[in-house]
Amino acid sequence: MKVFYCDHFELPLPAGHRFPIDKYRIARERVRDKLGERIALVSAPSATRDQLTRIHKVAYVEQVFVGNLSDLAQKRIGFPWSPKMRERSLRSTGATIAAAQAAITDGISVHLSGGTHHAFSDEGQGFCVFNDVAVAACDVLHKEQASKILVVDLDVHQGNGTASIFQHQASVFTFSMHGNRNYPFRKTEGDLDIGLSDGMDDAEYLRILGEAFEQALPLSDTDFCFYIAGADPYKGDRMGRLALTKAGLRRRDEYVIGRLQDLGTPTTVVMGGGYAAVEDVAEIHAATVEIAVRSFEKRDPATGD
Repeated sequence: MKVFYCDHFELPLPAGHRFPIDKYRIARERVRDKLGERIALVSAPSATRDQLTRIHKVAYVEQVFVGNLSDLAQKRIGFPWSPKMRERSLRSTGATIAAAQAAITDGISVHLSGGTHHAFSDEGQGFCVFNDVAVAACDVLHKEQASKILVVDLDVHQGNGTASIFQHQASVFTFSMHGNRNYPFRKTEGDLDIGLSDGMDDAEYLRILGEAFEQALPLSDTDFCFYIAGADPYKGDRMGRLALTKAGLRRRDEYVIGRLQDLGTPTTVVMGGGYAAVEDVAEIHAATVEIAVRSFEKRDPATGD
């Protein structure tokens, strides 16, 4: 199974910045050490202008390329512009595009970053420059490899950018379960939105997920899925407001990935957010990858141990 990464383009963030950028490197090291013989770790390619401008406005893409984003635009993104910021944004989006192509062939793939679901067509927000899932979904549709795509967004924050981009596009169905009182405080209506109350635990979360997921699948009649497996519903997450345990998050991933693979739906898993201690976030992300690997090996027993 292919696992894509782009953490060798880490961002030079100012001291005291809130974003735990080291989580990507640590997660890759954990995945490499634990699963190295069972996966192919693939360095991220770069998204092209043509791929980006199928989703994003040409003017916005050019601003990111040449580095003339306004101060306000950079503030909304949460990162200062730099050549490394541009490069990482291109590679992170390119990795999800490449991972989708791998899923078409292999049934499932993982990108150890991605899930930048707050990026709109004409601006970035919330640590998101380009909307990697939206760009990759459009690439799959453009290549006529799927006719209906499901986006399952289980990051604790609603994917407002993704919802906006696909709000009037019948070929993509967006399903989001997120903290009702969490960022973004003004939600953008998607196809199926489930707002969750603060402090929700494993049992209630998994009950709601099971009911909602069965709604999402028949409504979307999907033949490809992007799964944003955010680590931020974790009870130790400083931006999460929910109370899921690591065991609960594993059960979440086992359910979603298992259900999709049972249906034979090609699936690309991306990591989304996570703002707890970096070791905890990396452990959660690595567990998600291991669940995907087990599902791949179950689908193709010849690759198993």
